Amino acid sequence: MKKFKLLALALVIGTSSLFAMNKTNLEKPKSEIRTQIVKLLKSPEFKIEQEINVTLTFTFSSKGEIVILNVDSNNSEVLNFIRQNLNYHKIENPGERDKIYTMPLKMKVA
Repeated sequence: MKKFKLLALALVIGTSSLFAMNKTNLEKPKSEIRTQIVKLLKSPEFKIEQEINVTLTFTFSSKGEIVILNVDSNNSEVLNFIRQNLNYHKIENPGERDKIYTMPLKMKVA
């Protein structure tokens, strides 16, 4: 009976730690990170005919570089522009390493 209780306790502790590890925390970046990202995306090379809403998911590498994980857009020009101007670019005061950030962006008609 003692072995059964010990086995049950080990099973409960093991499964609870698995569920705790699978939790993904999506965080909004600090305002200073947002302003630096907006500066990098200031002048697109293509014409914007209507307002484009994009949700950007990114993290930071160990070197403090932005690593783009996902760009929620169907427009290939926007996708390529964001990847070229943000991916692996260093910014001042980067966020925490391996923490996943989401940030909504609006690209307006100039």
